[in-house]
Amino acid sequence: MKRRIPAGEFDRKFQSGEDMVAYCDTNTVRQPKLEQKRVNVDFPVWMIEGLDHAARELGVTRQSLIKFWLAEKLKTSMQDNLKVMARPDLKEV
Repeated sequence: MKRRIPAGEFDRKFQSGEDMVAYCDTNTVRQPKLEQKRVNVDFPVWMIEGLDHAARELGVTRQSLIKFWLAEKLKTSMQDNLKVMARPDLKEV
């Protein structure tokens, strides 16, 4: 059973850098936006063969490879969008 303390005391301990594990229920911890959601995607055979080949080369599963490549692409795309939005010389049309 985890120790219970008032919210104000919890905040003070956290702000002072104390170890907060004794006050948290680690069985119910979740990271926002990291919940899983199943999606089905149909790929042409040539893509599946290419994905399987690349996955074997890296020693990972096809699913892991797809997740990694998609995350990489999304990160790059989001960074590019932020760069464009930060340019003062670009005006909305």
